[in-house]
Amino acid sequence: MKKWWIIGVAVVVVFVGVLAGPWAWGTFIAKDDAPAATVSTEGAQAASGPVDGQWTVTPGSEANVTAAGYRVSEVLNGARVHVVGSTDQVTGSVDISGQKMTSAEVVVQVAGIATDNGLRDGQFRNNVMDVTAFPTASFTIDSPVDLTALPADGTATTVTANGSLTLKGQTRPASVDVTVLHSGDSLIASGSIPVTWTDYGITPPSLGFVTVDDSGTVDFLVNLARA
Repeated sequence: MKKWWIIGVAVVVVFVGVLAGPWAWGTFIAKDDAPAATVSTEGAQAASGPVDGQWTVTPGSEANVTAAGYRVSEVLNGARVHVVGSTDQVTGSVDISGQKMTSAEVVVQVAGIATDNGLRDGQFRNNVMDVTAFPTASFTIDSPVDLTALPADGTATTVTANGSLTLKGQTRPASVDVTVLHSGDSLIASGSIPVTWTDYGITPPSLGFVTVDDSGTVDFLVNLARA
C-alpha cells in the first residue's frame, strides 16, 4: 500500500510540474532585462556655449553613458520576456550649423551587443546577424533637423530625425523621435527606432523553446563632445 501511495504522489508531482512549468518559469525564473538607456537630466547644467559646431561620440559618464542595441519581446519556455541587448562600442559624429543638425551618423559594432544570456548572444551574432559578414549597423540622417527649440538651461527637448537605418547590410528609411539635451560641454541624444526584422533580411529565431517577435526596436544613447 505504501509503495502505491509513493507512486501516486510521484505521478501527481510530475503532472503538476508539466502543467505549471511555463507558469513557474514566467513567475519565478524568467525576468525582463533592464530598459534601454534614455537621456537623463540628472545633474544637467546650462549649456556652456552655442550648439553649432562639430561633435563626436564619446563614452559619456554617470547618468548618460553611450550605448546602443536592440529591444525585443520573446516567448521563452512559455513565458513572455522582454530582452534588451546593448553595447558601448559606438562611434559617430554630428555637424550643426545655424541651429540645424546638417549631418549625423552613429555606427555600432554588432558583435559587441550582449544580453544577460550567452547562448542567446551567440545565436544573435552568428545565425541571426552574421557579424562576420556584417560587422556594423548604422543610422544617418537624410535631411536637416531643426534644433532651434533646444533649451540652453539643462532641460531636454524632443525632435524628429528622418534618416536611413542599416542592419545586416540592408538600408531602409527610418524616422525617430530623438530626445536631446545640451548640458555644459556635452550634447546627449537618445532614441528608439521601430523595426520589423524581416524588412532587413533578419529572421527572428523560432526554436521550439523560444519564439522571438517579428518586430522590436533599435535603441541608442550617444554622449557627444565638441570635436
